[in-house]
This record gives sequence, C-alpha cells and structure tokens, in this order.
Amino acid sequence: MIQPTRTVLSAAVLALVLGACQRGEDAAPAADTPPTPASGAEATDVDADAPATAAASNPYCSGDAGTAPSGELVAQRIPGANGDGANGLYEGPVWNGQALYFSDFRFSEGFPSRIRRLNADGTVETVIEDSGSNGLALGSDGALVAATHDRKELSRYDLGDGSRMRIVGEFEGQPFNSPNDLVIGRDGTIWFTDPDFQRAAAPGGQPKTRVYRVGTDGVVSVVDDGIANPNGIALSPDGRTLYVAGGGDQGVLRAYPLDASGQAGAGRDLASTEVPDGMAVDCLGNIYLTEHERRRVRVLSPQGEALATIGVDANVTNAAFGGPQRRTLYLTGAGAVWSIELDVAGLPY
Repeated sequence: MIQPTRTVLSAAVLALVLGACQRGEDAAPAADTPPTPASGAEATDVDADAPATAAASNPYCSGDAGTAPSGELVAQRIPGANGDGANGLYEGPVWNGQALYFSDFRFSEGFPSRIRRLNADGTVETVIEDSGSNGLALGSDGALVAATHDRKELSRYDLGDGSRMRIVGEFEGQPFNSPNDLVIGRDGTIWFTDPDFQRAAAPGGQPKTRVYRVGTDGVVSVVDDGIANPNGIALSPDGRTLYVAGGGDQGVLRAYPLDASGQAGAGRDLASTEVPDGMAVDCLGNIYLTEHERRRVRVLSPQGEALATIGVDANVTNAAFGGPQRRTLYLTGAGAVWSIELDVAGLPY
C-alpha cells in the first residue's frame, strides 16, 4: 500500500454516507425483488487450487445454484434504448430491483453526462441531468453512488430529489484524474478505478492512474498503481476477492485477495485481455468481462478459465445482472443496451 491520505470529508461524515451504501449480511435487495434462487461457489483467494466456498452469504445469491453459460452466445439490443453511438457511450449499468440505471455521456468538451433509466416496458427516461457520471453502484438505501469525471470525485445521488453529495474528491491534496468505475463492500468500503480517459473534464489530476480504496474511516489508500488506465472493478460474491481490469490493448484482469479488514493483498493476473472495460460477477463467482473494441463479453471462472463469450453488435462498456430473478445480463455500450437471459443469477452492478 502507498501511504494513505484523508478524504475531504471528516471520518464521521464519510462513515455516515458509506453506511447508507453498505451491503452487509443484514442488507437485502430492493423490496420488490425477492431473494434470487441461485447460489454457487467462489474461490476465497486467488490461488487457482484453493477450494471453492459457497456465496450464499451474499444477499443477492441465496437459494439453489444456477448454471454458468458456455459456448458462443449473442445478446440482443433493446430497441427503446438505441442512441447515438458515434458521439457518446452508455456506461455504468446498475439494477435497483425495479429498473436499470446507466450513465449516458458525450464525447464533447467536458464529457457531459446524465443518468438514465430503462423501464420495464423498454422505454428510457432521464432521471438526473448533468450528473457527470460514469460508473454507478447501488446503496442499500436506494441511492446511487457514482464515479464522476465532471468534479473528479465519488458522488452520492438521491433518486428521490436528485440531490448530490460529495463522498471523496482528492488524494494527497490533488484531485483525481477521472473516476471511472466502483464497487462497494459489505461494510461500506469503496474501491474505485481512476484512469485518465476524461481527465480533461476538469482541472488537475494525479501523476499516475491508480486503483483506490476508500475506508469507512475516511482514509483513501492506493491498492495498485501498476495497471495503465485501470477500468472495470468488481467483487466476488463472498467479498473476499477484488477484480480489476485495465491496460488497454495489452490488458489484464487482476485479482486481489482481501483480508478480514478489507485490505488488499498482492494482485495476481488471471487473464490477458484486449481493451478491457467494465465487468459483472455471477453468483457462481464467474466474471463477465467486457472487451470494448472486440464487441464481446468473456465469461471467465474465478481461476481465469474461459467459459463462454457473449457477442454484441457495437463497442461494449459494462455489464450488470437484473430482472425479476437477476438472471438477465444487461450490457451497455456505444448508444445501445443489450440483454441476454441466463441460467444463473448475478450481482446488480
């Protein structure tokens, strides 16, 4: 770990904010979404020979085990979500139990962004204008936590009134580059990636692109500064392994064991990858890694074994599980949202 620094918020305030975002064993999915009848096995560390353990302790993964996909599959566009893929991207999908939320940002100056909602009837509407957001995560109170490039910070959005609260916005006295993707642990700890893709959206930045951890005590620390432009980030269902993808054309998917206090150990490379972007994880612990320009999702086991591919018809950015049983895999990309029904449930972002 590189020497940590305190956030701009006091530890007490930050703990309060993150406490509303945690997904502990007492947390539950949204009220209208019953526990998913699926569970499975997940490696507790990055040792390929380690025995698998049940992920049933995750509130999204209780019930009977599902079946991982295999072979070559194809996801279908949702017509009502079609947009202008030449001038922007959809990003950061998250399922809140009722609908899919995602960021819609443009390539124009400042990378203006808004948060949109894909409703059950296939229509899309804007719920927060000028969000400046990329990756999104779900708080147990229904709020969205966003990696935002407009203010180079992590922000909390209340979907009831649209209000915005800053969680953290700097490291060692300097703004971040352009927070891209994030994941929240069961105790409220946040991990996020900070590449330089939208660094020009606001002044300032960091000398390196990094993966960060924000503890509930208000301390920001560096998990890894050795991946060029780290991008997608996710946790295993049991919360014991952190996954990060990045590196561009010669990219990598890396796994970090997390100890009981949520501190990351040395990372281990699971797979090489081309222009990796975001990812999702199913309740069996398998990783759904998007490869942006390859227009596909690679499904990998917790040990990095190739299980399946899911193709799309445009550049793809990120993935999330949703639907009534969380067995629908949603994908975002260049002006498109795709979906595919699977036989296994997964995590909502």
